[in-house]
Amino acid sequence: MLEIQNLRFRYSRRGPMVLDGVDLTLRDGEIGILLGKNGSGKTTLFKNILGIQKPASGSLRFDGEDLLRMNRRERARRIAYVPQSIHFGALSVFDTVLMGRVSYFGYKAGREDQAAVETILRDMRLENYAARNVEELSGGERQKIAIARALAQEPRLLVFDEPTGNLDIANEQLIIEEARRVAAEKGIGILTSLHDLNQALDLGERFFFMKGGRIRHAGGSEIVTEDVIRETFDAEVRIMEIEGKKIIINGGMRT
Repeated sequence: MLEIQNLRFRYSRRGPMVLDGVDLTLRDGEIGILLGKNGSGKTTLFKNILGIQKPASGSLRFDGEDLLRMNRRERARRIAYVPQSIHFGALSVFDTVLMGRVSYFGYKAGREDQAAVETILRDMRLENYAARNVEELSGGERQKIAIARALAQEPRLLVFDEPTGNLDIANEQLIIEEARRVAAEKGIGILTSLHDLNQALDLGERFFFMKGGRIRHAGGSEIVTEDVIRETFDAEVRIMEIEGKKIIINGGMRT
C-alpha cells in the first residue's frame, strides 16, 4: 500500500511550494487516477514517488517502509514507471523486457531472469514478438512492451504518466484492459494520470482531484461530480448516467 502524508516540494529554497501538503493512499490491486489541470503538480508528485526528486518534508511509505530511505535499486523493486513517451532503442522485445530485471542482476542476466521474462511474455501473449525489433512495433504494441518491462521489475506499484495520450482508440482500449488485468491478477496497485475524464471513469476505482499542489478530493466514482470537476478544471460539464454508467459531456469553459 502506498501512503503519502503531508508531502511538500519546491524546486528552489525560496520558490513556491509545488506540492503543498499532499495526502494520498492507494491499496494493493487498486487503480487510482490522478486528475488535474496542467501545472497542478501531478508530474512532480510522480517524480517524488519515483525518487527522481526529494520532498522538502512529509512522508512517503510503501507497505510500511520509508521510500525516502531507499536507494534507487531498492525502490525499483517496489515501484515501476511507464512513461508516456517511450524510446527503447534498436533492441529485441525480449532484451527490452529483460532490461526491467537490471535491479536484480546488475551487469549480466542469469537463467532465472530470462525465465522471468519468458513468463511475462507468455502471460501478456507476446511470445511471438520476442525476437522482433521493438522500434518496428505500433504505438499500442510498444506501450504493451513498456508494461511488460515494468512487470519484469516485479513491482508492487505501477506508475503511469498519461499512458494512452498518444494512442488511437483501439490501442487505448488495449492498454486499459491490460492495466485492469495486471491489477486484478497480480494485485499490483496502479497510479496513473489521465486527461480524458470518461476514460478515467472507465479505468479507475479511486480518484484523486489535484489543484494547487494538493489533493482536493479523493474517493470512489461517487466523488466525480459536476461541482468537483468545475472546481478542479474551471470547466462546465454535464454528467449523465446511461445503463448505470456515468458519462461526462463537455459543456465548455467557465466565463
